[in-house]
Amino acid sequence: MSSERPGHVEGRPVSSPRSISRVRVRYAETDKMGVVYYANYFVWFEVGRTDLLRDAGWSYREMESEGFSLPVIEAHCDYRQPARYDDDLEVRTAGSLVSPVRVRFAYDIVRPEDNAIIATGHTVHATLDRAGRPCRLPERVQALLENPSAPPSAMTARNRTSAPRRETSSSGVPRAVPE
Repeated sequence: MSSERPGHVEGRPVSSPRSISRVRVRYAETDKMGVVYYANYFVWFEVGRTDLLRDAGWSYREMESEGFSLPVIEAHCDYRQPARYDDDLEVRTAGSLVSPVRVRFAYDIVRPEDNAIIATGHTVHATLDRAGRPCRLPERVQALLENPSAPPSAMTARNRTSAPRRETSSSGVPRAVPE
């Protein structure tokens, strides 16, 4: 198990993220007490993780077509403040290579209107091939995760210098947000 604090990757807080995704809390995501149901934070972590990889040039669809999968083998969330219906939130995500066959993503969920940290967490993923055996990620992906300060253009020919902000529509479809 890693000794890093949740919300940190290689000793640095996720507040300097590799990817920012926006979500707006839907009524269906709240519980009887009017706050976000705890399990929804893990759904938002997935939004951040998939956006980070997509923005870096490696979508889950491409990953799977290349014969890789990243099953979650550890998940953790610290709930700091409640989020409520219609809150606009940012999922700030950073990733790092834990070992040749394990990847760790750290997350901060922040309410940008007051910069409140709502939750922090992390997930650890095994890297598996089509047969379900541990394997190494492609070198271009390893390079990005070994050097979290490297720009996403290190992985893709698109040469983006920064990842676009994303938000999730009421139908759950992520879309880029103009700066």
